[in-house]
Amino acid sequence: MPHVITRTVCAAGVDAVWAKLKDIESYPTYMTVVRSVEIERELSDGRRVSSWSVLLKGSVLEWREEEVVDEASRTLSFAQLDGDMDVFTGQWRVTAESGGTVITMEATFDIGIPLLAEMLNPVAEKALRDSCVQIASAVGAQAHA
Repeated sequence: MPHVITRTVCAAGVDAVWAKLKDIESYPTYMTVVRSVEIERELSDGRRVSSWSVLLKGSVLEWREEEVVDEASRTLSFAQLDGDMDVFTGQWRVTAESGGTVITMEATFDIGIPLLAEMLNPVAEKALRDSCVQIASAVGAQAHA
């Protein structure tokens, strides 16, 4: 299965970036790639379920995911419950480094079409990488505003 890692550095403070990153329902107000996000359910232990609709290279991808928001480590882990891909799991992480605040995203996915995987996986991997960099850059810019 393809694995994507992105690393985006921004000038905003780590706490401001973390606050913006976990505020997923605001994404559609300042990101063109995110059509809609809705938190369906939040639990007291930091878990929540959300539904997403995202533009990925001109195609609409939709899914529901369970997320774990870990305040101590500033990580937001996710695993698709159902949706357009067979597998979509990963994690966003916000860290303070000497060059600024770093937003790291790691994801593993399976598009679920074995006969076309060799052709589609590289395209999907690049599209996912580009979208994640756009999301992280927009989060960083909003946190800095």
